[in-house]
Amino acid sequence: MGAGAMVVGGLALPNVASARYVNDASHSRLTDEQRATLLGIAKDTWTFFENDVDPVTHLPLDNIGPGPTRGAYTSAANIGVYLESVVAANDLKLISRSEARSLISATLTTVGTMQRDHGFLHQWYSTATGHAILNPGDVDCSTQTTPAQDNCSFLSAVDNGWYAAGLLVVRSALPELRPMVNALIAPMDFSIFYDDRAQTSCNTNPDVPGNQPTGQMYGGYYTGQGPAGYHNGALYSDPRIAMYVGMGLHQMPGDVWWRTWRTLPPKQCATDPDFSWQGQIPAGYWTTISDPQTGKPFRVWEGHYTYPGTTLRFIPTWGGGMFEGLMANEIVPETTWGPRGFGLADVRLAQVQMRYATEQLKLPVWGMSPSSTADDTGDYGIFGAVGQAFGPGNALSQCGAGCANSATETTVTPHASFLALGVIPHEAYANIERLRTLYPDVYSADGGFYDAVNPTTGAVGHRRLVLDQSMIMMSLDNALENNALRRHFAADPASWAARVYLGAETMSLR
Repeated sequence: MGAGAMVVGGLALPNVASARYVNDASHSRLTDEQRATLLGIAKDTWTFFENDVDPVTHLPLDNIGPGPTRGAYTSAANIGVYLESVVAANDLKLISRSEARSLISATLTTVGTMQRDHGFLHQWYSTATGHAILNPGDVDCSTQTTPAQDNCSFLSAVDNGWYAAGLLVVRSALPELRPMVNALIAPMDFSIFYDDRAQTSCNTNPDVPGNQPTGQMYGGYYTGQGPAGYHNGALYSDPRIAMYVGMGLHQMPGDVWWRTWRTLPPKQCATDPDFSWQGQIPAGYWTTISDPQTGKPFRVWEGHYTYPGTTLRFIPTWGGGMFEGLMANEIVPETTWGPRGFGLADVRLAQVQMRYATEQLKLPVWGMSPSSTADDTGDYGIFGAVGQAFGPGNALSQCGAGCANSATETTVTPHASFLALGVIPHEAYANIERLRTLYPDVYSADGGFYDAVNPTTGAVGHRRLVLDQSMIMMSLDNALENNALRRHFAADPASWAARVYLGAETMSLR
């Protein structure tokens, strides 16, 4: 082992400070004029954050608009991505380091007083009081006398994954805040989200109730009651951020990575679920991979979908949405650490989105992802490139025909284009410019892009979500500051697991 290495989890890894994280920096592909335009968008987008935070609790509101409407509630994920947005604003020199430190310190001071369990935040909180609430605008959870399986008790694995990721970024970017951050990280126990029941050589374990896929991550945990009764079974979706962090903190074994499905697998045993209902029957192969930490062998289905009529291979997300696949790449340098796996999958997802919207749906712009609806009702929709235009058996999402009643292809959200800046920068930039040119009402200087547009009618939803505006800020930081957010994450010791597991896999995408 050389002098420039460290031992983590029994592995000799390159020194974090000396490792090269990004060999495909999107900033180098953008012209000076493009960079100036994107910096202007970042300045306008930061205005949203200046108006979004409660002046007393310093918690980020879930949303603002339409009009004077303010969504005075927040979540673990909202807090995590807000922290990353403040770091991004400092990287982009929109605010000073002292201002970033002050903003984050104020928010974390409140978080330290909020109701938590195993170090994690519950589902919803009032931004006016910092108290846990049942649902947005609903009762204070202190009025609940008997524990129930509801949001007053629920700890979301994915939301707390983003909260924890935000803390990791902060302690790397602003080392002076490490004591405050470490005090919040110390009680976290991601093992509560891991299904440690006996595994079998099958896809599921028929000996446990419900014939469930053991070794995966539960979707959540109910305080004092135990794990939620479902799993985050699709690895190529936003819950994988919790796996990166949980493994990185040595609280989840590598099993969770290999036992979670890339595409829904064919049967290995007669008792396995029949996944023939999924969007396509995936092509691919079974391969045995030894876990980098333990050497334990895992049989992994490396499957893929194919864009109809082409040889373009890709990994589907559940609902065909962009942030399901690409959001994690704004923090974890998947493009560099997983060039044969999820790094390549990220590129292919953006290509599929662009191709489907422009060629199949004949839309002038692309980028579908869960967002506000393209109207001023203040509603939210599960939008995605599902592939409904191709018909049965040729869908682009895992849910396939099952999405027909829940996901639609009518709405484009700007945050999807920004997520694509890191993988197809020129195409993404051109799409951002087309959005502003064709639909001028989708943008204003007092907050940047609104959340949604119907590209057929031109209708706009005049609402901004902190989650979606944060994705824009995070993407711009990476695009303009040499992958700054990815570098912050990569410099934290907990990033070791993402680097090791992304590098250990070769998918069937070439």
